Amino acid sequence: SELPAEKEAGNVYRLPTEAEWEYACRAGTTTKFSFGDDESELGDYGWYDDSLIKGEGGLPSPDTYPVGEKQPNAWGLYDMYGNVDEWCQDWFGDYPSGSVTDPCGSPSGSYRVNRGGSVRVPARNCRSAYRGRATVQARYYCIGFRVCLSPSGK
Repeated sequence: SELPAEKEAGNVYRLPTEAEWEYACRAGTTTKFSFGDDESELGDYGWYDDSLIKGEGGLPSPDTYPVGEKQPNAWGLYDMYGNVDEWCQDWFGDYPSGSVTDPCGSPSGSYRVNRGGSVRVPARNCRSAYRGRATVQARYYCIGFRVCLSPSGK
């Protein structure tokens, strides 16, 4: 966002809101995963605890994997499930009551939302609606981010 060409174009790069992340993850679906409800297919789309090659003592490898080695969702987005939890712009808090469109999360808090699951979690923690949280000081090999481009600063 700070590069002269990006400023001139009015582009702003940022973390997605939690609602934007889930919308992109679901790719137009309402099922547990963008590919349906069958958890046994998750290994085709993401790296998670049960899909890993086990290391010494049967424990999962503490590694993450290059993006794009699994299948993308219907909108062509890779690694929405597993590999690394992804930071969201929103603070962790209760969802608003009632129906809302494109909500923003809590304006403040102690934890930021992360979504998608990671190489350290079971399949149930990778589904589209699963919410994680961590302090902003958290630094783990299995937390990462995906950026959004807001053209013209929108």
